Amino acid sequence: MFTLTVDDKMPIVNMMNRLLNRLDPEGNHEGSVDALEALELVKKQSVDVAFLDVDMPQMNGIELAKKIQSIRPLCNIIFITGYQEYMPEAFSLYASGYILKPVTEPAVKEALAHLRYRPPAPTTSRVQVRCFGSFEVFVDGKPVHFGRSKSKELFAYLIDRRGAVCNPEMVIGNLWPDEPFGEAVKGKSRVVTSDMVAAFTALGAENVILRGVGGLAVDQRRVDCDYYRFLDGDAYAIHAYTGEYMTQYDFAEETRMHLMQRFQSFQV
Repeated sequence: MFTLTVDDKMPIVNMMNRLLNRLDPEGNHEGSVDALEALELVKKQSVDVAFLDVDMPQMNGIELAKKIQSIRPLCNIIFITGYQEYMPEAFSLYASGYILKPVTEPAVKEALAHLRYRPPAPTTSRVQVRCFGSFEVFVDGKPVHFGRSKSKELFAYLIDRRGAVCNPEMVIGNLWPDEPFGEAVKGKSRVVTSDMVAAFTALGAENVILRGVGGLAVDQRRVDCDYYRFLDGDAYAIHAYTGEYMTQYDFAEETRMHLMQRFQSFQV
C-alpha cells in the first residue's frame, strides 16, 4: 500500500510514517509538509491512502483532498485534525475516515481497516496483461518480445477467450479471416503458435499457455489481467476502463460491445 501524509508540522509527518511502517511494513509511506509538493507526487504516483491535516497554510486539507480526488478518484482520504467542526465538510467528500489529534496507532489501524476503496491485492502472477487501450504483455514487469506480430495477436485472442480452448479453425478464422482454410494458412498458424510459445519459454513462463489435442488456451490462474479484474468487479479496473479494449485487433469488437454494456450497468 502507498500512503501519503500531509501536515505542516514535520514531527507529525515523521510520527505517521513510523506508525504506518509498523502497521504496513511492506508498504511505501511518504510524507510532506507542503501541500503543493504533495500534489506533484500524487500526479506522478498512484496513492492508495492520503492522510491530510485539515488546518494548513497555503492550501487546507479539504481543498487538497478535492484536488487529489480529481487526479486519483480511488485514493482514500483520511483527515487528521484537532477540530471536530470540519467533520461534516470532510465527509461530504466521501472521505474514508476522520482521525482526531493526538493520533493514536489504534485509530489509524481502525481507519485502514475500513477504507472506502480497497487497494488491489499484490499480484503473484509473473505475467501481467493490459487489455484496456492497446494490448500489451509483461513478464516480471518487462515487455514480452514476440518474434512475429501475429504471435502477440494470437495470445491476445486467447486472453479474449478467457481460458476457453480454441481449436485451429477458430484461431485461423479470427487471425486470418480473409484467407481460405487450407494447408497454407494452417502452416502459418503452426509457425505463429510456436513463436508465441517460444516467447514465453524464453522467460520461463511457458506454463501460461495450455496446449492439448483440442487446441490452445490461456491458463487464467497465471495471468494478472485488467480485463479479468474488470469482470470480477474490481473498482480499480473499472475506473481504468475508458471504453477502449485491444484497440489494434478487429476480433475484439464483440468484447468491446460487451464491456461497454457491462460498464454502463456498473454506473446505474
